[in-house]
Amino acid sequence: MTAEHFEPLSESELDHDPLVQFGVWFAAASEVVRLPEAVAIATVGADGRPSLRMVLAKAWDDRGFVFHTHYESPKALALRANPFAALLFYWDPLGRQVRIVGAVEKVSAEESDRYFSTRPRGGQIGAHASEQSRPIESRALLDQRVAELTAKYEGGPVPRPPSWGGFRLRPESFEFWQSRDDRLHDRFLYSRDGDSWKIERLQP
Repeated sequence: MTAEHFEPLSESELDHDPLVQFGVWFAAASEVVRLPEAVAIATVGADGRPSLRMVLAKAWDDRGFVFHTHYESPKALALRANPFAALLFYWDPLGRQVRIVGAVEKVSAEESDRYFSTRPRGGQIGAHASEQSRPIESRALLDQRVAELTAKYEGGPVPRPPSWGGFRLRPESFEFWQSRDDRLHDRFLYSRDGDSWKIERLQP
């Protein structure tokens, strides 16, 4: 298989459950992609303008896909105004994309605490030190904050800052996209149909 040629994707190969299908593709991506959990998330703020950035989806299950951020960051403020988002996983070595759209909600404080406790200590300190996306005078000032917080929490656990935590996107649709020759890609859309999922092939 080369970058110009990939195997076809047919409906007969797809699992009826998009989360199961996602798991199959994620496992394959994990073998060839450095950060298969890296995902672009698109939001629309109160001003009606879209915004796009990369996050890490560190957890996903039948409840949805979870990512973490500062609750006063631009993405969190956009989700507060308009609690819907779109995710895009892109795994270039496999010629695959997965698009997921749905409503977004905060996870519980307990769930955020559990994940925060698993982060490397430097990442925990960083969550306290950084007021995400806000201007800062210099890198030296940020490094000073990190040093002060490192000293403050030396010898003990670093608590999760109340301004930092998780969001969960609850999927309403999935699109699985497989690259094909001549840009005649295979695309399949899963959409909610009561308690089950409807699968449709989309034109390239």
